[in-house]
Amino acid sequence: MKTEESALRTIVEMPKWTRPMLRSHRIVLLGSCFAQYMGERFISEGMDVVCNPLGAAYNPESIAIQVQKALDCAKLTRRNDGTEDASPFDPLPTSIFQYDGKWRSWWANTLLSDTDKERFCETIHDTFLLLGNAILQADWLFLTLGTNVCYRLKQSGMTVTNCHKVPSREFEEVTLSLDACTDILCNMLKLLTEECPKLRIVFTVSPYRYRKYGFHGSQLAKATLLLAVDDICKRFPEKASYFPAYEIMLDELRDYSFYADDMIHPAPAAADYIWAKLKAGFSV
Repeated sequence: MKTEESALRTIVEMPKWTRPMLRSHRIVLLGSCFAQYMGERFISEGMDVVCNPLGAAYNPESIAIQVQKALDCAKLTRRNDGTEDASPFDPLPTSIFQYDGKWRSWWANTLLSDTDKERFCETIHDTFLLLGNAILQADWLFLTLGTNVCYRLKQSGMTVTNCHKVPSREFEEVTLSLDACTDILCNMLKLLTEECPKLRIVFTVSPYRYRKYGFHGSQLAKATLLLAVDDICKRFPEKASYFPAYEIMLDELRDYSFYADDMIHPAPAAADYIWAKLKAGFSV
């Protein structure tokens, strides 16, 4: 028999979590702006949270770069205490450039910029170091994927996290295939398994749809990400799991009252609803 609640809307089945989340656990969230929504709610619970210190990243390749470079930076900085082997080089300078009178990093957002190069280099190093140490110490890493489209510099082939309003002619728009997304995520999981044995990764797919690529193109991107994440969770069942934020938004919260004024972004009420589902599932 249907309950009154289930008769009025489709209820998305929640996953069975094998490990409870405790208030004492350390949490890192990376990815799209939806990660920020969830991060703010973890913080409101008084939990130890690091959320997108380098700014939002939307595709698997950009997120994987942030994770790898942050861990490289942390290992490089810690080489003198003898606790672990250091990376052989500092990975950050290759991403630093000057545009419109400010120094920036291709792997961070526009909020991290400065007119003074030395000061900016210190800031970007400290931010990557903060993220790297946070991942090494974390119990949970939430990764929110938004799209399979990434941008690469034509001159060097470097994948960027943010284009910093540099003219589009400088970039190549690349749509990552399912195999490419799966390989990128698989390599990242192997790295995290090696460097962070206690860490558990929770994938989500952002419910925000990208009008820029067309609604059909956006759906294809989401499908690609969902298939890649499903494959990764099957390959790493003890390390990775999936939380259905995307499905909750599309199936349980179909009414436009759950959307912001642009009718694309989730409204605060929707983020609160999804957070309640997440909180209940993890027994925060």
